[in-house]
Amino acid sequence: MDRRDFLKKCAVAAGGFALSGCAVATEGLVLSNKALKSRIGAKRPNIIFIMADDLGYGDLSCYGATKVSTPNIDRIAEEGMRFTDAHTPSAVCSPTRYGVLTGRYCWRTRLKSGVCLPNDPLLIDTKRMTVASLLKSVGYTTGCVGKWHLGFGERGPDWNGELKPGPLEIGFDYYFGVPVSNNWPPFVYVENHHVVGRLQGETITVIGTGKDQPIPPKRNPEKLALVQTDKAIKFIERSKDEPFFLYLAPCNVHEPHTPNEKFKNTSEAGTYGDFIKELDWTVNEVTKTLDRLNLTDNTLLIVTSDNGAITAGTSADYIAKPENSTGLEYGHRPNGLLRGQKADIWEGGHRVPFISRWPGRIKAGTISDELICLTDFMATCAAIVGKILPDNAGEDSYNILPALLGEKLNKPIREAIVHHSAAGMFAIRQGPWKLIPRRGSGGFTKPIRYKPKPGEPAGQLYNMANDLSETNNLWSQHPKIVKRLTKLLGRYRKEGRSRPLRGK
Repeated sequence: MDRRDFLKKCAVAAGGFALSGCAVATEGLVLSNKALKSRIGAKRPNIIFIMADDLGYGDLSCYGATKVSTPNIDRIAEEGMRFTDAHTPSAVCSPTRYGVLTGRYCWRTRLKSGVCLPNDPLLIDTKRMTVASLLKSVGYTTGCVGKWHLGFGERGPDWNGELKPGPLEIGFDYYFGVPVSNNWPPFVYVENHHVVGRLQGETITVIGTGKDQPIPPKRNPEKLALVQTDKAIKFIERSKDEPFFLYLAPCNVHEPHTPNEKFKNTSEAGTYGDFIKELDWTVNEVTKTLDRLNLTDNTLLIVTSDNGAITAGTSADYIAKPENSTGLEYGHRPNGLLRGQKADIWEGGHRVPFISRWPGRIKAGTISDELICLTDFMATCAAIVGKILPDNAGEDSYNILPALLGEKLNKPIREAIVHHSAAGMFAIRQGPWKLIPRRGSGGFTKPIRYKPKPGEPAGQLYNMANDLSETNNLWSQHPKIVKRLTKLLGRYRKEGRSRPLRGK
């Protein structure tokens, strides 16, 4: 009997959580069954992780938006917990997606800046433990629906053959979605290992980013949300009798903003606001399905984003390309009061909404200011199913289950968080202090980076407790803090991990 079968035999019985009086002494289990039962109940929960694309900190009405209302997402916040200090591991998409699924900062891989291109190979090593493979090993059915953007194949995708390795080789039982961002070709759906709807003898070729190629689309951009939401619901329906994990990654609200006809003119923030309304509809379709199947009470549902929103456009840009507007001309503030935008090292690049609901476990209507990172999802899932992560997995993942359950914390869960920009600029946050060793945004906002003039601070230091908009650079006033955080950042980069080794 191999280890996977052993754990399944010990932990899974009749599709539920087999809880006896003692824990299994293996590399896997973190709590005695009795202790785990007292914290989360006798049945393993379904887990749904919904990660929107480019949704900013100020894009939801429960986070202060006034030009667009999101009643369905707001209701999840009312019935659960809303975090105010949640961060993505990167300020752009592919690295964050890598971090969510592996619990590891993406800058530790070959991708040191930017995102995966259409022809890039699979970024995740198939030998590496992921959230999907972890949950699958203890009996979960695992599904991924939506934007992938982590590459296919060992050397790149074969759009005309098998797209392998891909999601199914890193732990998912099922995949349906789009291979890259919705503004990049090939404009196709992929289901499991193949492009959907490719005609016999048809050849699909993508050169570079493919942006200048006349590649005919095989999907209607105004039906993206409808199609992918339907696939997500069907996965839930098929999997309802066993514990399941669904990673749902909508294309909303990445440009181009192409809401379906029934969502047009439903907000006061233009097409961008309408696209947010469509996202809110997707979330509602998921929650309605859980209600209909009587799964709500035993489902941990998380709604978040892969990075902040873009805000760099000007009115002239919007007139030329209105589908790229993010509602600024209507008075909408996609990132709220935060400085910067998607791709930047400033807060607007990586501080995002994070809402969680788990009836009977997470107290309704609560707000947490605990500092968390999306990489923490992996260690949290491990804790929920009673496993300890081995030292070679989830190296940057911390268990935030105590925060979700509202337990009293004697100290912060995380020692610190490392932020990373599109251009590869680093920052580190510990407590209220945020250190950026260089000058500039490191992303889309100009200047991206620059050499300071004589007498100017070499880097940036902000006190996030009273300067959320990062307007007061305290680098020169606090040399000891600069030295301490610089040393900590260097250690995290050198040691290949930020989560302590077991037993330390």
